[in-house]
Amino acid sequence: MVLNSDGTKKPFRKQKPSAPRSASDKPGLQARAAAAKILAAVVDRKLPLDGALDHEHGNPAYKALGEGDRALVRAILNTTLRHLPRIDAAIAALLDSPLPEGARALHHVLAIGAAQILYLDVPDHSAVDLAVEQANQDPRNRRFAKLVNAILRRLGREKEQVLEEIGKVAPMPAWFIARLEKAYGRETALAISESQLEPAAIDLTVKSDPSDWAKRLNGVALPTGGVRLAAFEGGIPSLEGFDNGAWWVQDAAASIPAKLFGDLSGKRAADLCAAPGGKTAQLILAGATVTALDQSESRLKRLRSNLDRLGLKAETIVTDLTKYEPAERFDAILLDAPCSSTGTTRRHPDVLWTKGAEDIARLAALQERLLRHALTLLKPGGTLVFSNCSLDPAEGEEVVARVLSDTYGLERAPIAAGDWPGLEAAITPLGEFRTLPTMLKMRDGIASGLDGFYAAVLRRTV
Repeated sequence: MVLNSDGTKKPFRKQKPSAPRSASDKPGLQARAAAAKILAAVVDRKLPLDGALDHEHGNPAYKALGEGDRALVRAILNTTLRHLPRIDAAIAALLDSPLPEGARALHHVLAIGAAQILYLDVPDHSAVDLAVEQANQDPRNRRFAKLVNAILRRLGREKEQVLEEIGKVAPMPAWFIARLEKAYGRETALAISESQLEPAAIDLTVKSDPSDWAKRLNGVALPTGGVRLAAFEGGIPSLEGFDNGAWWVQDAAASIPAKLFGDLSGKRAADLCAAPGGKTAQLILAGATVTALDQSESRLKRLRSNLDRLGLKAETIVTDLTKYEPAERFDAILLDAPCSSTGTTRRHPDVLWTKGAEDIARLAALQERLLRHALTLLKPGGTLVFSNCSLDPAEGEEVVARVLSDTYGLERAPIAAGDWPGLEAAITPLGEFRTLPTMLKMRDGIASGLDGFYAAVLRRTV
């Protein structure tokens, strides 16, 4: 019995039934739908993943999610892109006939579902149910809902067998495996391919005393002079030393090019593609008066912010490098040139799906153009370090070889392997740096590997 406040009996009123929850309100469904849309944008339209996952300007379906669902979308997409050749092989093996032409949206639904079943800690029934619901809600895929259900349920039942079978498939696109094999041989190419399945380590470049900071942050000192962190809770800004600018995040390989100059005390140096500023900071700490260039004002704004936190100063100039003519030439120049970024697939697994052989050729031509102009900015006796984070020799060794072959008064300054204990294998017979993701093995509890990088030291003799 329900009473009014005065004690009298409250009349019974029949409650209106609550509106049934729509299928689109199923927990997790919108996250999976966003993941499938973004996968399509990356694989089919060659759009970068970072742009789609930008909190301000990213994919609308992603921006509409709460932070928990956004984290799930990021995990699903990174996993799917890292394992996509194997996921494709698993799906193909379970189909009686290939998916029809124009069924790309269906493929992406299946790939997102398969990634969860095979590689993520998501209950199989949840991954299947939400994938079927995705198919039902898309007019293009509705007629395939039963197929989605059958394929993914079977994938769950036969998971161990499927994983064993697809483990024989290289987890990189065939076009890039072929290029790696040509450059490094079959065994190394496959090892590089496997290495990109491991999440990238978090490396720090420290202003001083890496051994001390390794102890403070429960990490290890690296042969590059940086620190690699073990797993930790909380964000980077919560770590000791962040607020007072004692260090910054920078992959071990990315820290190498600036170190190749040695002491720059009293020298004028230019960082020609400078943002976000990690290498600029290294040049300042080496003693140089630094001019940092970038063609993007927004990127230079980020660089200035990073330098402010570190308590460092540099002159910054927004310019097209190919048109830059300083009043006085420089003693030292760092050209970390735009490239395909194929050495960074551990942290950017979309790269091999948004780039192709034609992009490598185009970027190599750009690098050569930038390098030739950069050399005109260098004083006689000055040093230029050319680098990039591509694994492809077309963007590194071949560019430098062409420029050396026809540039008067230019020589290679070989890097000595003995100066880099722990990374001797990264020094080529010509005395250039070539790091591979398979290098830098670490003890248990600390992630191994580093980005693929190329660097060469060039000296102008006249």
